[in-house]
Amino acid sequence: MRLSAWSTKLASKQGTDFEGARKTLMDSLGGIPIGRPARPSEVADLVAFLVSPRAASITGTEFVIDGGTVPTV
Repeated sequence: MRLSAWSTKLASKQGTDFEGARKTLMDSLGGIPIGRPARPSEVADLVAFLVSPRAASITGTEFVIDGGTVPTV
């Protein structure tokens, strides 16, 4: 479910507007430094890169696509 659908559903449950619900949802996630969750196309871009010859030497790696929510090194 997209963020907008979650926000709309949350807004109706909490009796608030879309932006209020969106802020509540983002805060519950601990905040996302880039201000939004990843888009499906961004995940697809990573997958396309990983299956390309340019990523031939990448093995056993975990990629976190969360907009910086979870600090990783």
